Amino acid sequence: MESIQAIKQRFGIIGNTPSLNRAIEKAIQVAPTDISVLVTGESGVGKESIPKIIHQLSHRKHNKYIAVNCGAIPEGTIDSELFGHEKGAFTGATQTREGYFEVADGGTIFLDEVGELPLTTQVRLLRVLENGEFLKVGSSKVQKTNVRIVAATNVNMFEAIQKEKFREDLYYRLSTVDINLPPLRERQEDIHLLFRKFASDFALKYKMPTVKLTDNAVQTLIKHRWGGNIRQLRNIAEQVSVLEQNRTITADTLKSYLPTYGTNLPAVIKTSKEESDFSNEREILYKVLFDMKSDLNDLKKLTLELMKNDNTKDVEKDNESLIQKIYGSSDEKDISFESPSENNDILAISEHATDNEEIITVQDKYHFAEEIEEEETLSLHDKELELIKKSLERHHGKRKLAANELGISERTLYRKIKQYDL
Repeated sequence: MESIQAIKQRFGIIGNTPSLNRAIEKAIQVAPTDISVLVTGESGVGKESIPKIIHQLSHRKHNKYIAVNCGAIPEGTIDSELFGHEKGAFTGATQTREGYFEVADGGTIFLDEVGELPLTTQVRLLRVLENGEFLKVGSSKVQKTNVRIVAATNVNMFEAIQKEKFREDLYYRLSTVDINLPPLRERQEDIHLLFRKFASDFALKYKMPTVKLTDNAVQTLIKHRWGGNIRQLRNIAEQVSVLEQNRTITADTLKSYLPTYGTNLPAVIKTSKEESDFSNEREILYKVLFDMKSDLNDLKKLTLELMKNDNTKDVEKDNESLIQKIYGSSDEKDISFESPSENNDILAISEHATDNEEIITVQDKYHFAEEIEEEETLSLHDKELELIKKSLERHHGKRKLAANELGISERTLYRKIKQYDL
């Protein structure tokens, strides 16, 4: 069995944090077996290194290793990609196709972002894990496969299970062994080491001297939260290496490359009761619309009373609470009503607080009453379309950011964009 240090050198892993060493140690121990592994950790921590270690140290190392990004494959085609399809199974299936589980027979499949799998695909995957069987799309013939599955996710799986977005039985089948990679902010002693490695690599790549950090710049580097983890650190190192003429980087220079929103702020912890699902947005929208409709009906009732009753003062007195609800308290606005006269039918509503008087002239009181009785049409389709358009415009067309703001998955947003032809 190779040592942890030898594995680090072989796979280009830098760092000596105990939690990182423990993750590599678990990967080395589990590699000779065939049990499934779930790699967890934030986006950008380097989860893709663990399945490579497991595959290369296993008896399957001479067979296929296939990495699949489950979040990047559209929901309608992911079953075909993973399990294959028969000719004529769906529109465009002009020939039979082998899926990844058939191609990788005897090898290893790495399912990245497994938390993004649709529920129907999760059922198929569970069958593969339980007995190694699968069906091609459009086929009734059961096929066998001998594949080692290593999955990874940055999703909180227990929250996904509670929201019924991920099957609990599949989670326990995938996580026979759970390997967690720590975020970069918990590996402070490794941050400067990683930066120096990246800076050296970019100096060779772009044929220029290596940048160096001052002591204050090193402290600034270590104290930053690194929300994007190693991926973000690598990008910063590349920017500094390419853009800075002075190869000695001060703290002030480095700060100009670091986003301020993530510096020295406490981590945001989501409570178990927090709901970001789009269905909650609908519920809020429904409540607002129904409240508006209720106020409109109250206004209709008051208007009809005024039109049918010549004694305006009695109407005001009988409907005092209703008038205050619609127009506010008498301290804020002075509201007066004039009854329709015999010669002309005018309903006047004066609001002296705004120094403006709005007069609505009614040619026929009964015709006007019929018009205000018409129900206002409310379209959820239009509201949903408007919210999606605004979010996409705000984030300059970046679907991932828009999906996070709307509280839906990127795949669902993609389907909505196709549906509304945006």
